Amino acid sequence: MVEIELKYAIGDKRVAEDLWNDAYIAGIEEKGSRETLLMKSVYFDTDDGALAAGDIAFRVRQEGSRTVASLKWNGSVDGAFHMREEINVPIDGEACLIHPDHTIFKESDVGAKLIELMAGRGLVNIMEVCFFRKSVRVDTGDSIIEISIDAGEVTADSGAEPILELELELFSGAREDLLALGEKLAAQYDLTPESRSKYARGLLLFRGTLRNS
Repeated sequence: MVEIELKYAIGDKRVAEDLWNDAYIAGIEEKGSRETLLMKSVYFDTDDGALAAGDIAFRVRQEGSRTVASLKWNGSVDGAFHMREEINVPIDGEACLIHPDHTIFKESDVGAKLIELMAGRGLVNIMEVCFFRKSVRVDTGDSIIEISIDAGEVTADSGAEPILELELELFSGAREDLLALGEKLAAQYDLTPESRSKYARGLLLFRGTLRNS
C-alpha cells in the first residue's frame, strides 16, 4: 500500500480550532466520520540504527482501543507532499508497545528485509509520539480524503518537540484533488508546508542522543 498525504504546520491552537470548524470542510464531510482519538506511537530500531539505515520505520501505535503495527519504507518528500509504502497489521495488547514481534510482517518482502537487518539484534524504543487526533473524511466528488489535526509531542531521550499539524491523506481518487484541497486550506489559514514527518523529527532527537552519549 502506498500512503499519499500532505502535512502542514499549524500556527497555534486557535487556527487549529478554526480548521476543525471550517464551513467548507463541513459541507463536504462524510456524516458520522468525525472522531477524536488519543494516539500513542512507539518507534523501534536496533541499538546501531540498522532499520533507519535501511530506510525502514517500525512503529507500534495505540489508536484509541486498537493497536496497530506498521512498517514504512521508500519514503519521498516534496515540500508538504509525502509518499511512502506501508504495511499495517492489527495486533493485540499493550505489551506490543514494549516488546513487539518483528516477525509479524515475515510474509512480505519488506518484512523479510526487516528480519535480515535485525540479524540477531534486539529492538529498542527510540522515540514515542503521543497526540490527540481530530479527524474527518471528506468527499470532493471524485476523491475521498481524510483530514486530521494532530496536537501533542514527540519525545526521545534527548528531549521533546511539540506537534501541531494538519494532515490530509488520500484514501481514494486523484492526487490533484488532494493537492487542490491542501493549497486551499494552506492559503486560507496561512499554513506552513511540513517536510518532516513525526518519525523524522523524533529521529533527529534520537540521533542527538547518540551524538551526546
